[in-house]
Amino acid sequence: MNTIKINKPGQLSLIQDFGRFGLSQHGITQGGPVDDYAYSWANYLLGNTVNLATLEITLGQAEFQVQNDCLLAICGGDLQAKLDGVAIDNWSSFAAYKGQMLTFGLPINGLRSYLAIKGGFITPAQLGSCSTVVRDKLGGVHSDGLPLSSDDELHFHLHEVKNFKPVSLTFRFKPDYNLPLNLRVIEGYQCDDFSAEAKHSFYSNKFTVDQNSDRMGYRLSGTMISTPYNGILSEGIALGAVQVPSDGQPIILLNDRQTIGGYPKLGCVARIDLPRLAQAKPGQQVQFTRGDRLGLQDVWCQWANFFGY
Repeated sequence: MNTIKINKPGQLSLIQDFGRFGLSQHGITQGGPVDDYAYSWANYLLGNTVNLATLEITLGQAEFQVQNDCLLAICGGDLQAKLDGVAIDNWSSFAAYKGQMLTFGLPINGLRSYLAIKGGFITPAQLGSCSTVVRDKLGGVHSDGLPLSSDDELHFHLHEVKNFKPVSLTFRFKPDYNLPLNLRVIEGYQCDDFSAEAKHSFYSNKFTVDQNSDRMGYRLSGTMISTPYNGILSEGIALGAVQVPSDGQPIILLNDRQTIGGYPKLGCVARIDLPRLAQAKPGQQVQFTRGDRLGLQDVWCQWANFFGY
């Protein structure tokens, strides 16, 4: 079996394919890559289809030993990836050979990096996906929902490495995760229940990413947003929903969110903006603007068609 051995798993390394869909009525969330822009490019650079399993590496500090020749790609946050101590260009594909060591350091731009392999990592599927969701105990190398640990092995199909030519993304498609973050919001019906003052405060002030942010959701801190009521009957929660609990600090829900919730919501962050949010570090500032639904939908459809969603 062709393998990559995990010497050091880092802070949080998770197997992710595109996720699970159509199961929220059973309390099962979608999972999948929180930065699906970087995830999709990593697969694309290797000629993979969009739903092949990759490794989502958060905060770096990981070390992997290549035990068979393979073709890899790295996209997303700059975690100072190196192959045998030599820096690897981010947003690019490369060849790795038996015995080489692939390492990731601390992030210097962004938070998460996606490591793809030609043909995808071989991982058993549960409910149609191998995506790791820790809370649901689903997915991962051992189908138990746990992150990678030392001495785990990632298996992959044998593929041709000879005559390989690396491919890199051009500058125009590479996001700078350290730039100011402006998120476009598509307002929902509950937005009308918020006062004009609350909505003005939401759009005119900057918020800070809280340290208690993860794959379930990003908590923000800043000016308190007055809520029209303390709670509502629990209802389904969409990806990117901006809910406002009683403390007035917004929470943007991401891939591992709960499937229902009982806080009022201003709307949803545009699908096209969520990858940038998923790379934001604690302390980074966020500001919101009203988004044009039709225009954002058009951009999203172009993106989805390009990658073959």
